[in-house]
Amino acid sequence: MLQNRICLFFLGCVVSLFGQEHNLKNIQKLTFGGDNAEAYFSPNNQLLTLQVTNKALGAECDQIFSLNLNEKTFSPQSLKRISNGQGRTTCSYFMPDGKHIIFASTHGAQKECPAPPKPRDGKYLWAIYPEFDLYIADLNGNIVKQLTNTPGYDAEAVVSPDGKKIAFTSTRSGDLELWTMDIDGSNLKQVTFGLGYDGGSFFSHDSKKLVFRASRPKTEAEINEYKALLQENVVAPTEMELYTCNVDGSDLKQITQLGKANWAPFFHPSDQKIIFSSNHHATRGYDFQLYMINTDGTHLRQITFESEFNAFPMFSPNGKKLVFSSNRQQEAARETNVFIADWVDTDPAEYIEEPLLQKHITFLASDAMNGRLVGSKEELKAAEYLENQFKKWKLKPYQGKSHLIPFEYTYKNNPKDSLNSQEVKIKAHNVVAYLDNKASKTIVIGAHYDHLGRNEHGNSTQMNSQGQIHNGADDNASGVAGVLELARMLSQNITTEKANYIFALFSGEEDGLIGSKALADIIKAQSPNVVTMINMDMIGRLNASKDLIIGGTGTSPEFPKIIEKNKPAGFHVTLEESGTGPTDHTSFYLKDIPVLNFFTGTHSDYHKPSDDADKINYYGVKNIVEYVFRITQALDVMEQIPFTKTKANAGKTRPKYKVTMGIMPDYTEHPDGLHVDGVTDNRPAQKAGIQEGDVITKIGALPIKDVYGYMEALAKINPGDEVEVVFSRNGVSQTVKVKFE
Repeated sequence: MLQNRICLFFLGCVVSLFGQEHNLKNIQKLTFGGDNAEAYFSPNNQLLTLQVTNKALGAECDQIFSLNLNEKTFSPQSLKRISNGQGRTTCSYFMPDGKHIIFASTHGAQKECPAPPKPRDGKYLWAIYPEFDLYIADLNGNIVKQLTNTPGYDAEAVVSPDGKKIAFTSTRSGDLELWTMDIDGSNLKQVTFGLGYDGGSFFSHDSKKLVFRASRPKTEAEINEYKALLQENVVAPTEMELYTCNVDGSDLKQITQLGKANWAPFFHPSDQKIIFSSNHHATRGYDFQLYMINTDGTHLRQITFESEFNAFPMFSPNGKKLVFSSNRQQEAARETNVFIADWVDTDPAEYIEEPLLQKHITFLASDAMNGRLVGSKEELKAAEYLENQFKKWKLKPYQGKSHLIPFEYTYKNNPKDSLNSQEVKIKAHNVVAYLDNKASKTIVIGAHYDHLGRNEHGNSTQMNSQGQIHNGADDNASGVAGVLELARMLSQNITTEKANYIFALFSGEEDGLIGSKALADIIKAQSPNVVTMINMDMIGRLNASKDLIIGGTGTSPEFPKIIEKNKPAGFHVTLEESGTGPTDHTSFYLKDIPVLNFFTGTHSDYHKPSDDADKINYYGVKNIVEYVFRITQALDVMEQIPFTKTKANAGKTRPKYKVTMGIMPDYTEHPDGLHVDGVTDNRPAQKAGIQEGDVITKIGALPIKDVYGYMEALAKINPGDEVEVVFSRNGVSQTVKVKFE
């Protein structure tokens, strides 16, 4: 990231309205009004059984209904009640013959609806009604058999595809565990034994395994709370992970380690993946989306983007359809409906490979790369590594026979220091590949791969750091890894996109966007059909609030809606309209090309030797690269992407100044003034007694709130001026006179 990057975090986070749900085609709403959930297919794919609360249908609390999918249109009258309308029911499932349904009901103990539990101490609670027993009814609602009749909770029953077994959740052992029985109710066996709520199980398509969600209280306080709530027949379903095991309970494996509530799992038709509902991404409020994950815990992928509740997914037995519940298209508050969609599998090449992201970042940010200073032998070594990746995927050089495009420039060492202006000649390389899809438009995806070396050019934000390796893991090995992964995905997938792609890895960015300026000139001349440039600079330090800044959003009127539509769940996106900024997208904006820049923000390791690979948030990098991929898919199908000029001063710019104070500012924003991150020996600040950690609040008559105010103050001072500087040390305000040089 170019020295003195300062990003403005404007208010107004984006809220996703419509998601890019590429796995779901022809989504159709099946229910209308009320609370409709847990819809599951009949063995012949023609019917659904589901759970409904809808006073208009006489269901004061959850009752079991069926729905014939052969109907041409659907309405509330399409639903046919199966349960007897008494008590509360839950978790219905078709029996092997497709003519009977198993479900749990409290009607044997009481005809009225039992009252649901109220939240306690802000915690949402699920009821574990001990009156629940398992029943089998025909499609006309006649109960033909009661399968359980023991004290405690018996519910959540499902049937194995081979028709031999029933799995269900029960408290008959004193805890909420999974049990199985033969299809006739005989041969009861306990499957799980860990303390916690084991439930919501489903069989694999080969009937050999179960997938389920489980809570596992660990601390003494958690265990005591779980047991106390269970004594009151409730649980707090806020911490659940997914597990699989063999039907007999052996080979137990934890699949997710995401935190929060991961539940409603169902096997993909291949039995190698699991679709489920999760709010692990949420940083604020209530938000459940469908995700898919491999059974080995890899390749987590977001499936739904629309609305704030998506759950209870089930594949049709033939694998062609997915049914799920969602609060999208609500006509009234608290309404949940059932939807059905054609399922489209993801191309395996389009899964983000997190190990590859880690590999690229770790290599580029290793000490062996000596900080990748522009023009150094290590920069060339990095360029050769990048070229080898492009060659591996059979990507052509953009120009000539080599992916390396050389450029030269003269650089004035430490240009902001008037006392040290030595000039050096730099010979460097951009690394550029081309994916030719024979399309009428081209998209550039770029990032800079150079960094600060051992601070030879004086761009470090750590004082007296000459000679120390600045590895630049976030700045910008993270963005380079993103470009490489997108190059792999777009070149190796089975789709021929409607755009060509230029994958551009720049050098010379830290000295002033030198490489991208040189390449932008070439691309503008040779590829006049470029419609967008997407840049990634510092995408490796996503914070706990999942704040992401996207620059250039005003350079095309199409960008805001695409950004909004494709936003990852839980992310808080700040839009910066300006097409200019202290990184490489600026070079392309100045050629009248629409641009987007992705950035996770500054941090205390920015431009310091401590920007290392072990601090990278790989979850964040993965999700941002997926986000960029979805945006490229959206841009790919657009006929036009018009360019719009933005205000030249949409963001703050650095004033020119003639003096130096001899401090290194902390570029992280603080509310109390400019924090001093370091002081150079024998320079004005050190001579006046200012120390690292001090907070400058005033220079002369100007109050100092941030680094821009500091620069503005310096711009008004001439060499030799003696000016009062007010600063705070340990909360105590002090005033000194500084003679500026």
